[in-house]
Amino acid sequence: MSEVIEQIKQQIEANTVLLYMKGNPNQPQCGFSARTVQALMEVGKRFAYVDILSNPEIRANLPAYANWPTFPQLWVNGELVGGCDIITEMAENGELKELIDAAVPDEA
Repeated sequence: MSEVIEQIKQQIEANTVLLYMKGNPNQPQCGFSARTVQALMEVGKRFAYVDILSNPEIRANLPAYANWPTFPQLWVNGELVGGCDIITEMAENGELKELIDAAVPDEA
């Protein structure tokens, strides 16, 4: 198990904006992941993702590591931002764009 936790830590550290989701951004495998991806796409910055359906060890261990029971999970700058409801609300009030714009500088 500790190898999986180490892998999760490395993924979070290596990616400024990381979404743990079911499926991938082009083919989300659940409505919550689809809505979260949509909110991120509207911000217009690159983000990394991990498909938890094809990574069952991560799916099993991430909720305990994050102390967050559900997916998707959005991480920005090593901090858990939250799941679908939080991300959707942040997208609606502009906080998501502010958070990601601050974390990810404009690409030249």
